[in-house]
Amino acid sequence: MFTTDDLTQIKEMNMSLTEIEEQLKRFKVGFPYLSIISPATVEKGIMRIPETAEKQYIEEWVRFLQDEHQVMKFVPASGAASRMFKDLFAFLDAPYTEPTTKSEKIFFENIDKFAFYISLNGSCKDLYGHTVPELIAKGRYKDVIYALLMPDGLNYGYLPKGLLLFHKYPEGNRTPVGEHLTEGSYYAMNRDREVNIHFTVSPEHRPFFEALVGARKSAYEMKLDCFFDISYSEQKPSTNTIAVDMNDEPFRNEDGSLLFRPGGHGALIENLNDIDAEIIFIKNIDNVVPDRLKPGEAYYKKLLAGVLVHLRHRTFEYLEKLEKGNYTIEELAEIYEFTKNELCIIPPEGGLSEPLPDYLKRKLDRPFRVCGMVKNVGEPGGGPFIVKNADGTASLQILESSQIDRNDPKAMEALKNSSHFNPVDLVCAVKDRKGKKYHLPDYVDKNTGFISKKSKNGKELKALELPGLWNGGMSDWNTIFVEVPISTFNPVKTVNDLLRPEHQ
Repeated sequence: MFTTDDLTQIKEMNMSLTEIEEQLKRFKVGFPYLSIISPATVEKGIMRIPETAEKQYIEEWVRFLQDEHQVMKFVPASGAASRMFKDLFAFLDAPYTEPTTKSEKIFFENIDKFAFYISLNGSCKDLYGHTVPELIAKGRYKDVIYALLMPDGLNYGYLPKGLLLFHKYPEGNRTPVGEHLTEGSYYAMNRDREVNIHFTVSPEHRPFFEALVGARKSAYEMKLDCFFDISYSEQKPSTNTIAVDMNDEPFRNEDGSLLFRPGGHGALIENLNDIDAEIIFIKNIDNVVPDRLKPGEAYYKKLLAGVLVHLRHRTFEYLEKLEKGNYTIEELAEIYEFTKNELCIIPPEGGLSEPLPDYLKRKLDRPFRVCGMVKNVGEPGGGPFIVKNADGTASLQILESSQIDRNDPKAMEALKNSSHFNPVDLVCAVKDRKGKKYHLPDYVDKNTGFISKKSKNGKELKALELPGLWNGGMSDWNTIFVEVPISTFNPVKTVNDLLRPEHQ
């Protein structure tokens, strides 16, 4: 099946033939659906923190920041903005010349409200010698869209979201990158007033991120009275996956080489693994708000972090007792109840196959994450469930719809009764009680993932997505779900989302 050139290509990507063969097998057999016990709800699996207790958790996080701890904000930022402008690309290709659909009309009726309007005006003058209002008055709507999306205009259709102007400010409009820097100073600044932020970017766009940060960092530092340590990484070629044709044979490029595609955001577990930090905040690049709303956002970030350090501290105390064998029968029962009731790790139905202390050490000595969950109001996103694991236990997991068997009545009932969804609002602890970093790829469920249909040069193909970063990528972590308000979730999935009140 593979030529000498194929083997050389595979080796150059730091991949093995065994890995490729396993991926090819996946296309034939697929991924098993996960066995859902029930949705995670406030009654079982999701913490609803009383208002009287919130202050205690937040104060615990503030105290934690005053000690010598390495804290990082991790922002996946490589995704292109092309899907944001799907409707506008469709308008460019449409046979009609004036706005017709609802989304097209909303865009043009409010065009001066976008933070990129001034830049777009300049682009239109450079390309056509006319301003945006002048082009619209002449019925040249498509010229305006061209100036916004295309490479010889603003190139917004091909740049990553992080580089687009999202919000207006008197001192200069701001991109998501600028918003993440500002936001980080609210809850991730250490006692030396340093804020560490890491962006994962695509190789072709990294220079633009570096130039933007280089031009603005000093101004942000002066305004916020802090110092930023900004780092970047790119998805590793070794995490790419092979593509196949519709007969499940390796898909080949026009030059005969094998086609590999990025393995999805789950591949970023390798990037996360390379970061030398103790506590890591994770948040999507497009979930940002203007400064007037940041105090509310930061409040709940600090709340999640406080829950994390509080429960991790208890976990470390229990682990120390277990490792030293320094516990009573009553204390062992207490630790068992903690794992079962507070970490929501349900033991196997048939009982344990190992001594109880060994079971407890195995379950407690793992990476730890606290995830914000918001009430389900129809927004896209994975959901919180209690799921059966390979070792017979059950635990809290975030599932995407593709992981749920639509033909399983029990799974569909759980989906129907699911009350919350995942806004990608995580705080992670990735070092053990002795300060050693966990090797995060060891905690991935490789039996999760999905297969999607794509195309290349007009030919259909199948692509393989690795376990999602906060789905199967963190499957074997200790997990806590905490209810947070919907106000913490403000993603920009389409350009018209920037017209929502929270982005104006």
